[in-house]
Amino acid sequence: MMFSDTKSFVAGDRVERRLAAILMADVASYSRLMHADEEATHARVTALLIHTVLPVIAEHGGRVIKNTGDGFLAEFASAVDAVRAAMQFQGSVYRLAVGDAADQRILFRVGINVGDVIVGVDDIFGDGVNIAARLEGVAEPGGICLSASAYDQVYGKIGTEFADLGEQRLKNIARPIRVFAVVPDGSSPARLGASAAPVQVSSPRLSIVVLPFVNIGGDPEQEYFVDGVIESLTTDLSRIRGSFVIGRNTAFAYKGKSPDVRRIGRELNVRYVLEGSVQRNGSRLRINVQLIDAETGKHLWAERFDKPVANLFDMQDELVSRLANALDAELVEAEAQRAGRARHPDAMDLYFQGRACWNKGMTPEYLTQARDFCERALALDAENVEAMVCWAMVVATVAGSFASDDRASQLAAAETALTRALSMAPRHAGAHLALGAVQMFTNRAAQGIGQCERVLALDHNLADAHGCIGMAKYFVGRAGETEAHILEALRLSPRASMPIAGCCSSELPRPS
Repeated sequence: MMFSDTKSFVAGDRVERRLAAILMADVASYSRLMHADEEATHARVTALLIHTVLPVIAEHGGRVIKNTGDGFLAEFASAVDAVRAAMQFQGSVYRLAVGDAADQRILFRVGINVGDVIVGVDDIFGDGVNIAARLEGVAEPGGICLSASAYDQVYGKIGTEFADLGEQRLKNIARPIRVFAVVPDGSSPARLGASAAPVQVSSPRLSIVVLPFVNIGGDPEQEYFVDGVIESLTTDLSRIRGSFVIGRNTAFAYKGKSPDVRRIGRELNVRYVLEGSVQRNGSRLRINVQLIDAETGKHLWAERFDKPVANLFDMQDELVSRLANALDAELVEAEAQRAGRARHPDAMDLYFQGRACWNKGMTPEYLTQARDFCERALALDAENVEAMVCWAMVVATVAGSFASDDRASQLAAAETALTRALSMAPRHAGAHLALGAVQMFTNRAAQGIGQCERVLALDHNLADAHGCIGMAKYFVGRAGETEAHILEALRLSPRASMPIAGCCSSELPRPS
């Protein structure tokens, strides 16, 4: 497909812009190769570019914008052409590298993005180029990574498969970028390992599939209830920030089967599997659920719901809400355990450890640990929205419960962090919730109620929002409305500590 030029005007100067497919490539381990033998490495890379890579770029209608010493930046009018060119030259480079020793192989990593670029005399600029460069850094040696915008353009048009790596935090890119990797086939450069085994793409964090629950007894009258629970739970889990949830249609392909969960994890590239069963015995309904680590097959969490049968739709709503709340905490704890085993934890690893500490309760020890993890995460990535929100929640909780010597400045710092987080992620329910709590702590209960009502519009499962609204209504003299909100919070999450609501409960001025 061809893209037409667009124009924009900034401060009276004419700036040419156009939509383009941007391909960024560089040589993996280039510094190590140059350190070992500068002249030979330079000669080999130059020869590969001139004789193998650049002719393929031209063949597919691409234009090399600039060479970077160890790689190049190219522009295409079509994302399909960009991906086809990358697959062709990556295959050729692979075949040339097969006979080399593992530590001497020259392989390219490729990132492809579709975006609006500023056109210079001999260069292109802008966020679209930056994203392509960061995608290249994510790719495996010999691999190709695409942004969601590029993937949307090529899906169904190229005879290859893609692995969804989920949303990734890319350096100096404010928003998370969904990344897709070309899945290697038998002749792919990504199979250069000694055993010629396929590259194992890392499963996205918080990635899960909800398998169809087993209908014990086969009662056809409850089949729709079982399927409805799965569909609603799949939808509600996708509201968890940063989650990657396999769609209902794919999950239902496993209905009636009993495959090994580790195989499911490999097939769907997920970290977690939720399975369960539903059994009706007279007037009672029993639901069992288990959360399983798809890598090891280990059971991480299990729960049983045993309730009298009343309105099945009301029961389904309550069951799904409770499961979504419980799984949010359990998945965070599982990710924190993984992060604790990481040799070099990144910002998200540290964030999950902070969230896990926060979830354990409002003791000084846990709050201090949570704040420390979040500050370490922000030191690595100052624009990590999740760490920013978690840090603000901890600071607001400590200051709101009068456990800080400088309460006003701490609450102001939390509000500043949350305002910045919401400028980057306006629909972040947790940020709105924490901001609502800060407003309540600073005698702006009515505004806090408004924030929490917005939270429930974004995610109706957040029990803390109901708890905060209930407490705030008490403090503004509407105590008669409080009980319903607190009961709803307990219904949605009967075992949660509800830290924000808890610290609202005794530290704000009483109504006169």
